[in-house]
Amino acid sequence: MSNRKRRDRLGIMAEILEIAKHGCLKTQIMYRANLSFAQLNEYLGVLLEVGLLRETNEDGKRVYNMTRKGISFLQNYHKLRKLLRRKGAHY
Repeated sequence: MSNRKRRDRLGIMAEILEIAKHGCLKTQIMYRANLSFAQLNEYLGVLLEVGLLRETNEDGKRVYNMTRKGISFLQNYHKLRKLLRRKGAHY
């Protein structure tokens, strides 16, 4: 059995936001987050829809950047994980 824990949806979204913090191409996100193309499209759709990511066009390429709302989400996500670790939960 692998030592790697299965990631939950919020964890994957947080990872995508971390990757896109300073702007990233779709393929870069896909490889760095270790997602299939279908998974990536699903997560990007959600993150764009709720306003945590924005898509811009730079030199004819689609670049994904975290929004202020995304920064807030990520900060709160990390606070919650830290709090749960302190309480002995395994999340």
